[in-house]
Amino acid sequence: MDTGGRLIAGSHNRNEFVLINADENSRIKSVKELSGQTCQICGDEIEITVDGEPFVACNECAFPVCRPCYEYERREGNQACPQCKTRYKRIKGSPRVEGDEEEDDIDDLDNEFDYDTSDPQLVGETMLSGRLNSGRGSYPNASGMPAHSELDSSPPSSQIPLLTYGEEGLEISADHHALIVPPFMGHGNRVHQMPYSDPSVPLQPRPMVPKKDIAVYGYGSVAWKDRMEEWKKKQNDKLQVVKHGGGNDGGKFDGEELDDADLPMMDEGRQPLSRKLPISSSKINPYRMIIILRLVILGLFFHYRLLHPVRNAYGLWLTSVICEIWFAVSWILDQFPKWFPIERETYLDRLSLRYEKEGKPSELASVDVFVSTVDPMKEPPLITANTVLSILAVDYPVDKVACYVSDDGAAMLTFEALSETSEFARKWVPFCKKFNIEPRAPEWYFSLKMDYLKNKVHPAFVRERRAMKREYEEFKVKINGLVSTAQKVPEDGWTMQDGTPWPGNNVRDHPGMIQVFLGHNGIRDVEGNELPRLVYVSREKRPGFEHHKKAGAMNALIRVSAVLSNAPYLLNVDCDHYINNSKALREAMCFMMDPTSGKKVCYVQFPQRFDGIDRHDRYSNRNVVFFDINMKGLDGIQGPIYVGTGCVFRRQALYGFDAPVTKKPPGKTCNCLPKWCCFLCCCSRKNKKTKQRKEKQKKFKPREASKQIHALENIEGGITESNTQKSSDTSEMKMEKKFGQSPVFVASTLLENGGVPQNANPASLLSEAIQVISCGYEDKTEWGKEVGWIYGSVTEDILTGFKMHCHGWRSVYCIPKRPAFKGSAPINLSDRLHQVLRWALGSVEIFLSRHCPIWYGYGGGLKWLERFSYINSVVYPWTSIPLIVYCTLPAICLLTGQFIVPEISNYASLVFMLLFISIAVTGILEMQWGGVGIDDWWRNEQFWVIGGVSSHLFALFQGLLKVLAGVNTSFTVTSKAADDGEFSELYIVKWTTLLIPPTTLLIINIIGVVVGISDAINNGYDSWGPLFGRLFFAFWVIIHLYPFLKGLLGKQDRMPTIILVWSILLASILTLMWVRINPFVSKDGPVLELCGLNCDD
Repeated sequence: MDTGGRLIAGSHNRNEFVLINADENSRIKSVKELSGQTCQICGDEIEITVDGEPFVACNECAFPVCRPCYEYERREGNQACPQCKTRYKRIKGSPRVEGDEEEDDIDDLDNEFDYDTSDPQLVGETMLSGRLNSGRGSYPNASGMPAHSELDSSPPSSQIPLLTYGEEGLEISADHHALIVPPFMGHGNRVHQMPYSDPSVPLQPRPMVPKKDIAVYGYGSVAWKDRMEEWKKKQNDKLQVVKHGGGNDGGKFDGEELDDADLPMMDEGRQPLSRKLPISSSKINPYRMIIILRLVILGLFFHYRLLHPVRNAYGLWLTSVICEIWFAVSWILDQFPKWFPIERETYLDRLSLRYEKEGKPSELASVDVFVSTVDPMKEPPLITANTVLSILAVDYPVDKVACYVSDDGAAMLTFEALSETSEFARKWVPFCKKFNIEPRAPEWYFSLKMDYLKNKVHPAFVRERRAMKREYEEFKVKINGLVSTAQKVPEDGWTMQDGTPWPGNNVRDHPGMIQVFLGHNGIRDVEGNELPRLVYVSREKRPGFEHHKKAGAMNALIRVSAVLSNAPYLLNVDCDHYINNSKALREAMCFMMDPTSGKKVCYVQFPQRFDGIDRHDRYSNRNVVFFDINMKGLDGIQGPIYVGTGCVFRRQALYGFDAPVTKKPPGKTCNCLPKWCCFLCCCSRKNKKTKQRKEKQKKFKPREASKQIHALENIEGGITESNTQKSSDTSEMKMEKKFGQSPVFVASTLLENGGVPQNANPASLLSEAIQVISCGYEDKTEWGKEVGWIYGSVTEDILTGFKMHCHGWRSVYCIPKRPAFKGSAPINLSDRLHQVLRWALGSVEIFLSRHCPIWYGYGGGLKWLERFSYINSVVYPWTSIPLIVYCTLPAICLLTGQFIVPEISNYASLVFMLLFISIAVTGILEMQWGGVGIDDWWRNEQFWVIGGVSSHLFALFQGLLKVLAGVNTSFTVTSKAADDGEFSELYIVKWTTLLIPPTTLLIINIIGVVVGISDAINNGYDSWGPLFGRLFFAFWVIIHLYPFLKGLLGKQDRMPTIILVWSILLASILTLMWVRINPFVSKDGPVLELCGLNCDD
């Protein structure tokens, strides 16, 4: 696709198509000037025949008429040219009409529709090529009749873009403006010429193997030597991929080698590309035993708690028991999805042996990479540029990678920064591949504190590295200059270099924009090699439309990438997550392209790793427990949940299709069983068959859809049955209702292996791309409901992965030795709490929606333990209420002198001790098989309490107000103090309302400890025994909130005054209320006892 390096902008709804030329002043120019000759009847483009010439309907005057209008005129009109009135002659590939029998020309009627109808890939390619040749709204079926959607659509003239600003430097030549399409296929993209039959010439035999002589058939033929030589040659070709140390697991090859029994089993290319590594039994079996034992201990604990209430503090006792029951349920939901943890191992050498054979083009699948950004002031362009550079330099065939950057803020700063990035990539990419450096994001590569000469033997490395570092520093200066310039926006908005106003000056009202920076003809690196495609995309935004934030931007990227490159696999990363391992895509392909198990994998999720976090990880930013324990457990069930970044998707799974059904082996017969058992078995089998038949009717699989839609292309001579026509029209309408009104995109959804025609018309591709990113394209479709990223929550990642698992897909968790991706995380307290607030708010929204895993998705492919995990992921914010209550109970007990348990007996002491020991042992065993350190585990426990009493609570109320009352609330974050130096952001203290609840809990528990100890000192030795239980309870809360207290004090023991005032005020109010309600002394006055002394004497 060649756009001449120009920015394409437009609006499908407003019928505009804008080409911004940076070299000349813009002028109005029709789109038909970009595409070649057009039909004088409908205005569509005239296709190119197999001879490379434009289609000519009339040989007398050559009046420009496209093939659909020519066939329609012959079938329904007067069969004559509109200009010279000469009768149209039949052209090879067109249906016959009355009067054609008189012609003595060559007849290809027997072969003109002779192509395979069972291959959905061929069907999709045929449809896609036809759409691109004839333009939108003019796609005919094989009989020449317009499709049903065409008849109902607007006139062709209204579907052609009206405007284009700017001027093409070079006109598109006639031999490149459309596809070379065989006439037998109408608008197909297969260029193989079909043979035709001549009635005067006898038919030649068509043997299946033409090279084989009849004499060689049969055992004992004299030609056995030649056959043996051919067999040896074939074996030698196959043995090029043999390694002598290989195993004996079988795999599959493509084509003729798929089921070849002659191939030795030691061929490493046939072995699996990955394998599971179960946790050793010495680690996992004790872990499972402790879980069962802990369940038994919990039963004994609740048996004691329920049968031994505290009569003089019944309210406190009942409240504590309710909280403990909720904690137990939450623990079960979190614990049992970790019952089958596994690890995985990939074999990149086998992947290369299978799909990258020497002397042949790479057969690795293409990958489209999505990078999303919104505000360049909050997401620095330099960070985004490093992410893009790491993608362009990835260790993968350059023609198989396309990077799409979504600028949802339509910022000219992002556009210009990406332009500079594309120029720097011409130098950076060959440097990375020449010296095989890691990581391939220059900012982090040049900041590594390590010996960069390790394993480097190239004599020019030091010199070129020094030069490249100087180039990168100049690049940084350019980016910083752009950021400085963008600080002050002109009153009239930004303008392009040619004086054209920047289309995105109004962020909320602008057309869609597309710019291909790299990947088109003529753009190569400094060494003359090709570069991956780099495309800038900013979807159209208009007032009054719902744009669905990040999920809507990702869905726009799905559609525009399907039109321009249509890779079968997608990788999405945040703008601050760069590729740290250049072989990350190959790691994912080991699962996706595995012939034995890859077909059911919907996505491969990589763990998130972070840079710039302090060594102690005070606020558990690394989240190691989740990524190294919980996700490994889910991988052993149905796969990990989608976490929003660092994930490689199968495009077909994002389209909402069901996972392929695995064929089960035939069941056992019941001939040896009694007749009544046979009767029951037969009945059950009939019921199963009926149920399966109903399920098949319900499920809309892509292959069935492609076969139905293919009926539109497979009508011979315009003669078809009415039922077939109705079902075909209905199928096409269903596809358009599901995917939208773009025929090119709908056709691309049927291509399971992806791809677009190589010589497609650039103008048609760009106009289709502009259409699919228009703001109204998703109206009355299933986008965001069943297709693409799912709408309805700010955490669209959980919802999207959940829908895929409900369709029967499974996911895979891949942890390479070198982390695949690395990103940045907020390390100060306020930003971290707001990040957790956003995640919790999304979970609350899912809980209150129809997609809640508690009641959604039954009868699908979701496994029960996987459902437990999803339920836990949307229920955990509700734990904030019992957690806050439970953290308040110690202070109440210390202030009132009461406790939540009665006097503890020996049996109760034993149960409590066993419970605490089981909790500790469970954590130790998890750390052992998960490879997590005790520091990370303890930080996770602490921040679970900190986030639970602050972010989760606010998210719960905010979600309830948003879903039930429609009220949107927000919590402001304001910087209050900062220090310079390493990890200076860690010590920034920002005012936010999220800080008030945990600060209040800290103060009242500290006050409770002081009051309890003072009371024990005043009352004597006997009061110390009951005090220890209350003090242990209070210290448990204080220790868990200690990182929060440390974050409040900052580096120089400073705390914002407003936080201190609010917290002391709330603590004082609560303390006074309890003193007033339940003071230490009796309401009837102090109890006076006889002391044995006579005071009257």
